[in-house]
Amino acid sequence: MTDKQILIPSPDHPITVEPTAGRVTVTAGGRTIADSTRSLTLQEASYPAVQYLPLGDVDPAVLEASDNASYCPFKGDASYYSLRLGDEVLTDAVWTYADPHDAVAQIAGHVAFYPNKVDVEVTPA
Repeated sequence: MTDKQILIPSPDHPITVEPTAGRVTVTAGGRTIADSTRSLTLQEASYPAVQYLPLGDVDPAVLEASDNASYCPFKGDASYYSLRLGDEVLTDAVWTYADPHDAVAQIAGHVAFYPNKVDVEVTPA
């Protein structure tokens, strides 16, 4: 078995994590499933910024743990949730890093949503 590579953010691949200035709401299936004024904005290299919301700000009734997992050498091991919205299931629509690498330790206890599966809106403060 090989050890997983751990990469540190650098000028060639910067990562910043900052408090989001405003309220983040996540909607799916016509309902609000998350609402937070405690979100974090993670900006990684040239990728679009991602909102990480505290897990406690997500409606627990819609979350279903998934068996899916992935690995990012910059952030660590990710696990996933699907969203159950009545009869509809949005498979692996949410991800989290339970024990992220030190460079992004702030995102522990937070989740992010795939924008192609839900609507994420940031309302400035």
